[in-house]
Amino acid sequence: MENPKISDPFQIVLDMARKLSLDEQIGLADILYAEAAMPVEEWEAAWAKECERRMAALDRGEMELIDADEVHAALEAKYGPL
Repeated sequence: MENPKISDPFQIVLDMARKLSLDEQIGLADILYAEAAMPVEEWEAAWAKECERRMAALDRGEMELIDADEVHAALEAKYGPL
């Protein structure tokens, strides 16, 4: 199934990548991820900012905490064993 929102060059590359061996696909994915990933320092700063945003929302009562066991149980009920 093709996504109508993707560009022609993207579709061409995707079609070509699907013809690669599994090892080559994994290698390509690793390279693309490494090149697209933000530097560790930038990622850590962004995550710290997001943590502060979430803590402030929690303090204002705009969100609530959910126990991880409850989340895992709900996911397993919906999708099967994790």
